Amino acid sequence: MRASFGNRPLRFVFAANLVSMVGSGMNSAAVAWYILQATHSEVALGTFAVLQTLPAMLMLPFTGVVIDREDRRRLVMWLDSVRALIILTVAILAFRHRVQVWQLYLMNTLVAAGFWMFWPTITALIQELTPESQFVQSNTFLLAGVQGGFLIAGAIVGFIYDHIGLGGVLLLDVSTYVVSFLCYFAVRKGRHVVMRPEELRADIVAAETQFQRFWREMREGLHFLREHRAVVLLGASWALFVGAMVTGVVVTPSLSDRVFHAGAKGYGWLNAGWGTGAFVSVLYAPKLIGMLGGRRAIAFSMALLAACVAFAPVSGVFVLAIATYFVMGSARGVGGVAMNTNLMEMVPKHLMGRVQNAFYFCGTFLQLVLAVSVGAVAHRVSLVLAFAILACVYAMSFLASSWPIEADIAKEVAAD
Repeated sequence: MRASFGNRPLRFVFAANLVSMVGSGMNSAAVAWYILQATHSEVALGTFAVLQTLPAMLMLPFTGVVIDREDRRRLVMWLDSVRALIILTVAILAFRHRVQVWQLYLMNTLVAAGFWMFWPTITALIQELTPESQFVQSNTFLLAGVQGGFLIAGAIVGFIYDHIGLGGVLLLDVSTYVVSFLCYFAVRKGRHVVMRPEELRADIVAAETQFQRFWREMREGLHFLREHRAVVLLGASWALFVGAMVTGVVVTPSLSDRVFHAGAKGYGWLNAGWGTGAFVSVLYAPKLIGMLGGRRAIAFSMALLAACVAFAPVSGVFVLAIATYFVMGSARGVGGVAMNTNLMEMVPKHLMGRVQNAFYFCGTFLQLVLAVSVGAVAHRVSLVLAFAILACVYAMSFLASSWPIEADIAKEVAAD
C-alpha cells in the first residue's frame, strides 16, 4: 500500500476521487430525499434511478473508443468542469426556492452522462499509472475513497440537510468539483495517451478515414471479448453487482422512512453504516484477496451481499439494520477491489475503455429494468419483496463469479 500511496500522480488521483465522491454522495442523497418528501413515492425514486441510465445507454457504445484514444486525465478534468456548472445552476434555483422535481431529474440525467464516462476513464487512468504488481493496492485505495466518500456523504446529508437545505448541499458538491479539478491538474503535464499496437505499424491506419478507424477500434474490443470467456463472466458478475448496488437508492430511503420511521437522520445512519464498511475494508481487502484469490473473494462478497440485502428489511431493530449495512458496505469494498484488479490484470491497457464500456452498458441496462420494477414493487406490493429482488441479483452475480473457468483462463493465458 505504501508503494501505491508513494506514487505522486496516484496520490492526487486518490485525493481527487475522495473529495469528489463526498460531494457526489451528498448530492445523490439530498436529491433522493427531496424527491421522496416532495412526491411520497418510490416510483418517483425509480424514475430518478432510471434517468441515471439513459445517457449511459446512448453513450457507452461509443465513448470507450474516446477513452482509449485520448488523454484520460484531460477527459476527467473536462467532465468535472461541465458537471460543476450544471449543479451550480440548480443550486441557485434551490436557494431562490424555485427548484422543481423535473429540474432535479434533468440535472441528474446530465450529471449521470458525465459520470458514466468518468468512471471507466478513471479506472483506465489508474491502470495506466499503476505498476502491475500494485493493482490490488491501487484499487483498494480507489474503491475505499470512492465508495467511502460517496456513502459517508449520505450520512452527512442526513444530519445537515434540515439546516442548509438542498441548495446548500448542491453548493458543497460544486466546491468538491473545483478541488477535484485542481488535483487532476497536478497529476502530470502535457498530453499522454496509451500506445496502441497499430501505432507501431503506421501502414495499418495510413489509408483509413476517421470513421473507418473508429469502427475498427470498436470491433477490436468486441473481438477481444469473444476470445476471452473468463473476462465475459467477470463482466457479467460486475454488471449484476453494479445494477443491484445503484438500485439501492430506490429502497434505502423508504427503509428508514416506512419501516423504522427514522426520517432523514435514519437514512443518514444507514448510509453511514454502508459507507463506513466500505471505507474500513481498505484495512483487510488486500490480505483477504491474497488469501482467497480474486475470483473467490468476489464470490464470497456477492454471497454476503445477497444474504444481507434479504435480511435488512426484516431485521426488526434499527441498530441491527445499520450493522447489516456496514457488512454490506464491507462486502462491496472487497468485491469491488477484486473485480477491478482482475479486470486490470486480464485486459490490455489500450483496450480498457472499450471493454469496460461493454460491461457498463449491460450494467446500466439492468439498472434501468431494476429501477422500474423495484420501485413499482416497493410502492405497490412490498418493500421486503423489493429488497428480495435485489438479493436475487446479487446471488446471480455470485453464480457468474463462481462459474468454473480455470481451463478457459489457462487457454487464454497460453494464447496471449
